Amino acid sequence: MPEGHTIHRLAMRHRELFAGRPVAASSPQGRFTAGAALIDGRVLRDTEAYGKHLLHHYEDDRTLHVHLGLYGKFTDGELPVPEPVGQIRMRLTGSGHWLELRGPTACELLEPAAVDLLRARLGADPLRDDADPAAAYQRIRASTKPLFALLLDQSIVAGCGLIYANEVLFRAGLSPETPGSAIEPARWTAVWDDLRALMKEGVARGRIDTVHTEHTPEAMRRAPRVDRHGGEVYVYRRPGQPCLVCGTEVARGPMAGRNLYWCPTCQPAVDRPVRRPRKG
Repeated sequence: MPEGHTIHRLAMRHRELFAGRPVAASSPQGRFTAGAALIDGRVLRDTEAYGKHLLHHYEDDRTLHVHLGLYGKFTDGELPVPEPVGQIRMRLTGSGHWLELRGPTACELLEPAAVDLLRARLGADPLRDDADPAAAYQRIRASTKPLFALLLDQSIVAGCGLIYANEVLFRAGLSPETPGSAIEPARWTAVWDDLRALMKEGVARGRIDTVHTEHTPEAMRRAPRVDRHGGEVYVYRRPGQPCLVCGTEVARGPMAGRNLYWCPTCQPAVDRPVRRPRKG
């Protein structure tokens, strides 16, 4: 499932291609025919990302809500529009570009009240300037659940996915099993600021890189990571491989229905001293 930085990149891309002009909307697959008819010919006023949710705001307070889920994907290109290939849920055509959406979990039109409800059920998005990390911390400090699970709870931190949750905890030297109630305010601020910086870099670069300068392939004279997700990481999908900081084998285990990765040495239990990687 795409993490929040990908959705923010899509919002920027769609704004650049279509905002301020009317678009033609259709549903070649047929599952969004009624919704497409309601925005067909209308001006796309703006786009917005909130966590893993993408919103297209049209004139007359019509909002298109898309959640890609596990299989959703956008493609776009310059006119002319190609012949339909596969199951296209929605197609938008502007003055110079086309956009196609396949396989989303959600593709629907929302009234203003429903948009407000969507925002209300989402937590703080580190990529939004209106995010309230203090509100997220109140939820975290009140919970005995592991911090890893709390970071993945979209009602607490919107947009943080599996890669970012694993990596930001490693960079903080925190055991993923650390209960939220054990996190002091200063520690949470450090985690939040680091998560925000990493996700902003993800928006800028289009991939997730989490290693400090001293642990890059060039600095360590090692081969670059080869993975469909791309990017250089410390622990995510590196089980059994040596930690880039201490050499301990990276561990893997289930938590909150997801795959958890951590270094047993750099992320010790909460009753032991914490060792953190030096910043590059």
